[in-house]
Amino acid sequence: MGAVKTKRMPRAVREQQMLDAAVRTFGQRGYMAASMDEIAELAGVSKPLVYLYLNSKEDLFTACIRREGKALIEAVRSGVRPGLPADRQLWDGLQAFFAHTAEHPDGWSVLHLQARTHGEPFAAEVAAMREELVAFVTHLIVVAAREAHRDPDLPEREVAGLAEALVGAAESLAAWANATPGVTARQSAATLMNFAWAGLGNLMEGRPWTPPATA
Repeated sequence: MGAVKTKRMPRAVREQQMLDAAVRTFGQRGYMAASMDEIAELAGVSKPLVYLYLNSKEDLFTACIRREGKALIEAVRSGVRPGLPADRQLWDGLQAFFAHTAEHPDGWSVLHLQARTHGEPFAAEVAAMREELVAFVTHLIVVAAREAHRDPDLPEREVAGLAEALVGAAESLAAWANATPGVTARQSAATLMNFAWAGLGNLMEGRPWTPPATA
C-alpha cells in the first residue's frame, strides 16, 4: 500500500502554531537564549519553514508581541460591560486583566519582561499596546467621573495620570501574582481595587484630595 498523505495545514493555522511555540520559548527562556531550532522543533516544523513564514528571529518576536498585546487588550475590553457602575466596570476590567495574564504567563513574560529589555523596536511595540490600554482606562474613569458629579468639562488630562498609575500597578501586581503560587486573578483584582478605589471613588464624587498649601 502507498503512503497515506496527510492533509496540508492552512498557512494561517501553521503560523499560529509557530507563534504558540515562539511565545512559549521566548517567555520561558528569554529572547537572547531562545533559538529558532527549538522553536521549530516545538512547533513541529522545519527551521527553514519558520524563516519562510516569519522572516527572522526579530520579526518572529515582533509578531509574538503584537499577537499577545492584541489578545490582552481584547480581553480587558470584552471584560468591561458598559452601563454598570464605575467601580463594577473597573473591577470587571481588572479581573479580566489578571485572569488573562495568569492564563497566559508566557505571553505576559514576552510583553512585560522580554520585549521591554531588548531595545527598539520591541519596546516601542509594547509601548503602543500600553498606550492603548491606558487610553481605555482613562476614558472609563473620565466618563464615570463626569456622570457621577455632572461635570461634562472634566479634563481628560487630569485623569490620565491616574490611569497611568493604575495600569503600572496592575502590571507590577500581575508579575508578582504569576510568580507567587496560589494567588488568583480575583485576589489580585481585589488587592488593586482596595489600593486604588478609595481615591478613584472620591474623584467620582467630585472630592479629589488636594495637597496642603505651602508655608
